[in-house]
Amino acid sequence: MEILIISGLSGGGKSKTASFLEDMGFYIVDNMPAAMILKFAEFCAGGNGRYDRVALVYDVRTGSSPAELFDVLDQLKRMDGVCRMLFLEASSETIIKRYKETRRRHPLQGQTASLEEAVERERMVMAPIRDRADFVIDTSRTSTAQLRRELMRLFGKAGETGGGMSVSVTSFGFKYGLPMEADLVFDVRFMPNPFYIDELRNQTGLDAPVRDYVFRFQQTQEYLKRLKDLLAFSLPLYAEEGKTMLVIAVGCTGGHHRSVAVTHALAEYIRELGYSTSEHHRDLERGV
Repeated sequence: MEILIISGLSGGGKSKTASFLEDMGFYIVDNMPAAMILKFAEFCAGGNGRYDRVALVYDVRTGSSPAELFDVLDQLKRMDGVCRMLFLEASSETIIKRYKETRRRHPLQGQTASLEEAVERERMVMAPIRDRADFVIDTSRTSTAQLRRELMRLFGKAGETGGGMSVSVTSFGFKYGLPMEADLVFDVRFMPNPFYIDELRNQTGLDAPVRDYVFRFQQTQEYLKRLKDLLAFSLPLYAEEGKTMLVIAVGCTGGHHRSVAVTHALAEYIRELGYSTSEHHRDLERGV
């Protein structure tokens, strides 16, 4: 089991970090007091692998003392598995700016005369925790994409080359409308249509005879080659930018033959690139 404690300054990026880690497969629990962490870890350890990656957000809101957290950390490190702590921080100027932009209230603002004083008091309170952290990330000048890349570098699973981004490839028929969720849409209606071949009309692009027919034409093979080159180039850029889910839609007239065959081929290729890939055929059950 892997346990990651996410701590840091309010406005330092803990919420965004937790969201990214959730996309990477961590089970997230926010605002957990130190006294409950050990019990929760024991519960997760008995979960038969269901909670094998857990990230717990601990910050000044819990009201726990650093000494209490350190005692829990020492016990966790003696358990089977891995226990690490990540600390998120930013400059005072950056944190104040973020709070003014969001118009949220700092957790310590009711105990101080100003937002600036609240930020500095929290920095002092959290200093011992920062010193104990295994990793410290300063988000003052870090973009969303840079933060995500750094988290992937630190906590991504070995062999996860897709940057944590999932890709959904779906076929559809233009006569039934575009998929609303699509990020990229490719139109394959220029390809020779199996619909006009009597023995192929009632089959689909998942059947070998239809696929053989669609891909026997040079124009189809050339198009698929260029499409693969485009995706090999662009998918890593989408992942770097912080996209966690990309939907690719491939359309033909009815969504039965050409789009289905191309979607199936693309899904296999994207899976080979190392991305978590799902394949769907939206209009396959509709009548020809």
